[in-house]
Amino acid sequence: MKKLIAATFTVLSLTAMQAMAGSPVHMWKCQINDDMTEEALVEYTNDWQKAAAKVDGGKKMKSQIYFPVAAGADGTGTDLIFISSWPNFGDYGKFWDSYPESDAAGMEGGAMSCHGSSLWEAMN
Repeated sequence: MKKLIAATFTVLSLTAMQAMAGSPVHMWKCQINDDMTEEALVEYTNDWQKAAAKVDGGKKMKSQIYFPVAAGADGTGTDLIFISSWPNFGDYGKFWDSYPESDAAGMEGGAMSCHGSSLWEAMN
């Protein structure tokens, strides 16, 4: 009986830890290519999102573009922040393991160039 209680406690503890885990949010600072409009960029990133959804771990990934309304210059030519988020770190890891050989990776540079990124944990 003690083993059953200990096993149940362990399972519940691990489940609680998983429930409290945040989700990964990857943010890139990017510059729009000279010949690209904001509208065309949004269309291009929608196409990229469709290609990225086919990558292992990318099916539930979501992407957003943030254009500045009132922001100080960062000195690096940032025109926008491109954000991708996943429901969990497992999907994030699968995605990045498979991404380099994907069609989505082949689309990089077609609309913008990114010069810095950071990975955040969102606690929802």
